[in-house]
Amino acid sequence: MKYSAHNQIVNKIIKNKHGKLFFPTDFSDIGSADAIRSSLYRLERNQVLERLAHGIYLYPKIDPVFGSLYPSTEEIAESIARRDHARIILTGSAALHKPRLTTQVPMNVTYLTDGAPRKIKIGKQRITFKSTTAKKLATKGKISTLVIQALSELGQKNVDSHVLDRLKLVLKDEDNRNIEHDAKLAPAWIAVILNELSKSIENDKLA
Repeated sequence: MKYSAHNQIVNKIIKNKHGKLFFPTDFSDIGSADAIRSSLYRLERNQVLERLAHGIYLYPKIDPVFGSLYPSTEEIAESIARRDHARIILTGSAALHKPRLTTQVPMNVTYLTDGAPRKIKIGKQRITFKSTTAKKLATKGKISTLVIQALSELGQKNVDSHVLDRLKLVLKDEDNRNIEHDAKLAPAWIAVILNELSKSIENDKLA
């Protein structure tokens, strides 16, 4: 028995866990763009999917107390990057918040990318993708990359002992080879901090 495009889309969705994000391109092997658009509209209307933004759908996970549980802006951004086969780096105030250099939760999150620049509004939050140079995306360590962006946002004059202690704690989970590699791509003053923290972490391991 041959299933309709709509039924095939439904089956593909329900095979996944609740909380997964979907894009129209996830179903490009099933039907035409019009058929996919029509099916997604029906699924949204029937509350099988929730439309978060243009072209971004959530297979919602429902909590009996809190209702729909939404993915973080980071999860959404990473899903978009995977779809577009693009690299992204968290920057700005969000890069300060993630390693807990600030307690202020940013409403707007910005990523540097080699993909298409765009702005996506999801509820009250906005995700911005900004084009950047290949050099800024050439870092290897996820944590050391975050630290570079956090320091860039913070500024050299605002780096104190509290900041250094926090970053040292964060960098303990990074491969030292990545720290050394990424320091060479960072601004000179950040490279000095990364190398000093890397040496301090290594000395602690040998002590």
